Amino acid sequence: MWDFRIGQALGLMLRTLPFILFRLVVYFGVALAYVLMSGVGAGIGWGIGGLGDEGFRAASTFWGGAIGFGIVGAVMYVLREYLLYVVKAGHIAVLVELLDGQTLPEGRGQIDHAQTVVRERFGQASLLFGIDQLIKGVLRTITGLMRGVFGLLPIPGARQFIRLLEAILKIAVGFIDEVILAYCIKTRSDNAWASSRDALVLYGQNAKPMLKNAAWLALIVYGLSLLVFLIMLAPAALVAYLIPGGWSATGVIVALLFAWSVKVALLEPFAITCMMQAYFKTIEGQQPDPEWEAKLDGMSKKFRKLKQKAAESTERPSSGKAGASPADSRA
Repeated sequence: MWDFRIGQALGLMLRTLPFILFRLVVYFGVALAYVLMSGVGAGIGWGIGGLGDEGFRAASTFWGGAIGFGIVGAVMYVLREYLLYVVKAGHIAVLVELLDGQTLPEGRGQIDHAQTVVRERFGQASLLFGIDQLIKGVLRTITGLMRGVFGLLPIPGARQFIRLLEAILKIAVGFIDEVILAYCIKTRSDNAWASSRDALVLYGQNAKPMLKNAAWLALIVYGLSLLVFLIMLAPAALVAYLIPGGWSATGVIVALLFAWSVKVALLEPFAITCMMQAYFKTIEGQQPDPEWEAKLDGMSKKFRKLKQKAAESTERPSSGKAGASPADSRA
């Protein structure tokens, strides 16, 4: 049915409990920041709205909340490299070591150990972010090709089927880029660009089983996310009641924020662990297929860029981890 073991994935999650708690603190903190800043903005807007009629007060309250929400969104955009480097890649690093049967430090030492591993493989956060962006671009090309193939087939109800397929493909892209980062850590390569290239080729030549696993994980993750959202509606309604202006939609937004925090803090690492199991099991004993490499080379400008970076890294091994400076990684 699928190629991952849920019991083992949950066991690995428990063994990385310090990282799970770290993720919970980070992402619930982000959700709380959204709620508080939106509430402060709405409160300021409500106060300003006292200078006009009820319609003006409602509008100023809304825009005050929207501005507060936008400020946190801008901060999150700036911090996206840090979150990938410290939170996501760090957790992947310790999960890879557990899958390989290695032992890990306890408590806070586990987080420090993970940061050391990530630094050894990728160097600075900007380099990892640059690799991740290229990986995402190549994955979108692969999944776009598959979507196009299905779109040409004369299948009854093809449009609805393609929409479902697109949802599955988004899950595949959303998790497989982090699985490819896991491959770079697992192979202990000093050339992360070259490891990412090989991992992408292996993914392409095994796209069918990987998409099958992504489909199951899509059902599991989004089903559980919906359940969390429904549970969060009650406390979110209380928060909405406390925000000036009494927006009816605020409770839904707050519930969505806290459901999102549970998803990225708990459900995403579970899904990534499952995808890692499936990926490493599927590619076991395989080598990157030159034909698939040629296909990706012809289809994706991002893949060609990745190959170029890998070649430059091989030629200039002394220039730092993965053979590129932070400025190179943003090219």
